[in-house]
Amino acid sequence: MQTRALGSTGPHVSAIGLGCMGMSDLYGPTDERESTATIHEALDAGVSLLDTGDFYGLGHNELLLRDALRGRDRTKVVISVKFGILRDPGGGWNGIDGRPSAVKNFLPYSLRRLGTDYVDVYRPARVDPNVPIEDTIGAIADLVTAGYVRHIGLSEVGAATLRRAHAAHPISDLQIEYSLVSRGIEDTILPTCRELGVGVTAYGVLSRGLLSGHWTRERASIPDFRSHLPRFTGENLEHNLALVDALRAIAEPRGTTVAQIAIAWVLARGQDIVPLIGARRRDRLSEALGALNLKLTQEELARIELAVPKDAAAGERYDARAMAGLDSERGSAEGT
Repeated sequence: MQTRALGSTGPHVSAIGLGCMGMSDLYGPTDERESTATIHEALDAGVSLLDTGDFYGLGHNELLLRDALRGRDRTKVVISVKFGILRDPGGGWNGIDGRPSAVKNFLPYSLRRLGTDYVDVYRPARVDPNVPIEDTIGAIADLVTAGYVRHIGLSEVGAATLRRAHAAHPISDLQIEYSLVSRGIEDTILPTCRELGVGVTAYGVLSRGLLSGHWTRERASIPDFRSHLPRFTGENLEHNLALVDALRAIAEPRGTTVAQIAIAWVLARGQDIVPLIGARRRDRLSEALGALNLKLTQEELARIELAVPKDAAAGERYDARAMAGLDSERGSAEGT
């Protein structure tokens, strides 16, 4: 397995990480046995970075990881945990809590559910607008000093917030959406990460299945989290599936798949970027890992970007309410 560093201060991890959210939440019915088998197969293939959140399935995802990791060498697994998103008993969303007291309360529950005495990377899932980022990071720093957390990460923050957080404590990596159809980080956020030595763990590299090559118009009628996303609805979906067809025209003559092309493109953006794949099944995992053997030439990269130009996607990546809560979307002037 190829490895990459999570920034200048973070751990070395597999070049592709496994995002586990869909095994517990948001993407329709789940199969715990298949999810566990997928995690095992990922570990056996050398995948060392496992990403979860304490709010995924209201704690179910952490319990799933605990069971899947039982009997495995803990030191060979890098567990990344997001926190701060509040849920209600019905699974709804109740806001964000980044207060220091909340941070220090959330972690013990994650440790217990995961069956471990430390988390490798701990990160707020979103910025709490009512709490200075320095206070949130300071609380995690206390947990680092106490030995319960190894590294501090961030998620979906803009360049200015990243600078403030990094000044409070070194940040290992920024987890943020990055794909052929979500390239907003290239303007100011990615250059700031590189200036500061902060790595990028890129989620949504297949745009929640849109770029997988397996998404169809018929599948869009099955209700799950994606039915609320602008890119998966109406004319936007028709436009975006045409982009997928353009990628397919590049992939098939090469003997590869649309998903592998999309993942390989992200891998080619820099050694400081680690794509997270959200495979819930072993066959999807195997397909995704095949991207590691796909070396794209400069000519092929140019063809891919011609087929899917920057800002080519129709529709925002979240609905209006969720977009408003993203620090990473609050102006391209950040960090200047």
